[in-house]
Amino acid sequence: MIVMRWLSVALLIVLSTGCMIGSSASGRGRLVPAPAVDAETGGRTSDVAVVAGGCFWGVQGVYQHVTGVTSAVSGYAGGEERTAQYDMVGTGRTGHAESVRVVYDPRVISYGRILQIFFAVAHDPTELNRQGPDEGPQYRSAIFPANDEQARVAKAYIQQLNAAHIFGADLATTIEPGRAFYRAEDYHQDFLEQHPSYPYIAVNDLPKISDLKRLFPDIYRARPVLVGAQ
Repeated sequence: MIVMRWLSVALLIVLSTGCMIGSSASGRGRLVPAPAVDAETGGRTSDVAVVAGGCFWGVQGVYQHVTGVTSAVSGYAGGEERTAQYDMVGTGRTGHAESVRVVYDPRVISYGRILQIFFAVAHDPTELNRQGPDEGPQYRSAIFPANDEQARVAKAYIQQLNAAHIFGADLATTIEPGRAFYRAEDYHQDFLEQHPSYPYIAVNDLPKISDLKRLFPDIYRARPVLVGAQ
């Protein structure tokens, strides 16, 4: 009875604060080839990548464990500033997708490598407007390039993966340039690290961290870079 009551409470908490509990979208991590076309560093020490791949809790958690990433923030991209609020985004009518803004050092990790992780472990790029139990355009697979070079690299990489038939189906990932990123509410930040025992996190997201460690041991770091520590 106590266990059932705890699960009921946990379910209510998750449904009121974020993504839904359901069948697992995790455990699908697979090694994908590195991009044949990558971005130039240009002597820069900091670059930004914005990606969307379902619930932002897990995507943020993955990139927080990547060497060379200096910040990973959950938020919204694809819509207007006035609708960048969780309750509004959840209607699926704002144009926004739950996204993560990744700041990284291109001298340590390239944009192409960021995308390789995105496709390999952060989500399933073949699902259209959903990830596992989460449905709607706010959970779509999308890349929001910051410039023409990022758009070129992303387009070439999607074509490369489709041609190689890595996933057995064409990628549903869209490339959406010219879209601003808006930071999500504070309670969404560092969610995976703060609530590792939440049923949704345990079922859907913690296995992604394990996949990252297994498939990318050279860039996995055990101690994540957290928003709350910055």
